[in-house]
Amino acid sequence: MNPASMSAEPPAGPGAGPAQDEDGTAAPATAAEPSRGISPGLPDDEQRAAGGGGDALPAPARAAAAWADGLGRAGSRAAQILLVAAVGAGLAWVLVQVKVVVVAVLVALILASAVSPLVRWLTAKGWSNLWATLTAFLGILALLAALITGVVLAIRNQWSTLVVSAREGWEELQRFVTAGPLPVDTAAVDAVVRQLTGFLGSEAFAGGAISGLSAATEFLTGALLMAVILFFFLKDGAKMWNFALRWFRGDSRAKLAESIDRSAQVLGGYVRGTAVVAAVDAVFIGVPLALLGVPLALPLAVIVFLGAFIPIVGATVAGILAALVALVTNGPLIALAVVGVVVLVNQVEGDLLQPVVMGRTLSLHAIVVLLALAVGTIVGGLFGAILAVPYTAVAWAVIQVWTDRYQAGDDPVLGRDPLSPQNRVAAKATMAQRWKYQRMRHPYGRRGRRDAATGGPTAGPGAADD
Repeated sequence: MNPASMSAEPPAGPGAGPAQDEDGTAAPATAAEPSRGISPGLPDDEQRAAGGGGDALPAPARAAAAWADGLGRAGSRAAQILLVAAVGAGLAWVLVQVKVVVVAVLVALILASAVSPLVRWLTAKGWSNLWATLTAFLGILALLAALITGVVLAIRNQWSTLVVSAREGWEELQRFVTAGPLPVDTAAVDAVVRQLTGFLGSEAFAGGAISGLSAATEFLTGALLMAVILFFFLKDGAKMWNFALRWFRGDSRAKLAESIDRSAQVLGGYVRGTAVVAAVDAVFIGVPLALLGVPLALPLAVIVFLGAFIPIVGATVAGILAALVALVTNGPLIALAVVGVVVLVNQVEGDLLQPVVMGRTLSLHAIVVLLALAVGTIVGGLFGAILAVPYTAVAWAVIQVWTDRYQAGDDPVLGRDPLSPQNRVAAKATMAQRWKYQRMRHPYGRRGRRDAATGGPTAGPGAADD
């Protein structure tokens, strides 16, 4: 080896000195070789301990280091949460401003989910898409018109009598409770009930709130808009979902398609099942009321039917109202008989009708249903109370589609899985739907994926997964 080349090589190793120029003078330290061993990621005290000065760290780096500890990360996360909450609050405010449109779309979507199987059945029988849509559309409109007309005619002429009977029944119940062995002071409750019944029987409710010009205009506008949206959902719903799915590929497209299918399944099953359960409740409560000689049996049956669309709360309120009317008009024995009929029908509904008719449509815990009802009533009033539960079930189904963090099955520490396998969203898809989702994830099969990776002839849009 040439000694000259050996003398020209810089010394190596941890104890080697700084690099030298050809004339033997020390070369200045470069950015790649810090002269004082400063580490930009260390705080000032650790910089000094490492031999570097705290002032050597640039100001932006020191500012970034201040957010690197636990408090900084918590503050950053809090700022992100506040920003997301502000965006959500702004979106909610915009939706409230156009609540007529929002309610019309939600009602049309839930009705279309319930009626669309009829359109598909008629189309499979050889009907054209237009005639099948018109038949289903006119049928659902005729049914809604008949229901609304029946409700109005049944309640309009007897509403004041119903309110007076309910108030007198409450007063009779108060006297019965006060005269019992446990004295109860019902003065505060009685004052609240008098205010409520006074409002229900006043002109402000019967005249201003129902027949006011602005309320009537808003209702008619929403009803007309809902009818138009419902028609196009029934006629072109498949095309709309086809258009929406074409903006996604691979696994995202499959999950979005499954979300659409599960949402339609939940909404349609909820409407059809609730209508059947409501009709059964109305018949098996209204007929005994008429046989027991309770007046206003038809309006009370209509209230029972409508109350069934508000889970848990609606049937209870309708039963209490029927019992109060029976108490004031027929005495305590008939009132107790009405209570027994209502309890029996509710038990049959909960133990037989709901599992058989509704099946696994909702799969929601009772506390979730109550919270959804409370929030929906506060935000949207009566329509909010009716729509809150099915759309909460839709949200739960969509969450299950898009996340895989839930650890299903029995756990050695936690014990049994609270969510049964039949209630999981994966169990609600048919074999044809699962095959469709699989083809969406791998539209070209294994050979297509190899060609997509190599740029072969069969590669195309959607060939590769996201």
